[in-house]
Amino acid sequence: MQQAILLAIMALTLPGCIAKTALDVATTPVKAGAKAGGKAADWATTSQDEADRARGREMRKEEERAQKEEQRQRKACRDAGYRDC
Repeated sequence: MQQAILLAIMALTLPGCIAKTALDVATTPVKAGAKAGGKAADWATTSQDEADRARGREMRKEEERAQKEEQRQRKACRDAGYRDC
């Protein structure tokens, strides 16, 4: 008799446990994706500070290119025999 009652109680509580486990398993990737989505958005977007640093690098590289080009032109001018280069 006790086994029948115990079996009945287990039969009633077990489906709820299985349903809860199935729900947890089903929603875990969604929860993980939401957390990762926030990080991905942070990685994908550029802050103003990062944009300023990148622009500064670009400007320095452009200045270096301009200086090298000017030096190249002066050297070519001197090699051609012009006095005022």
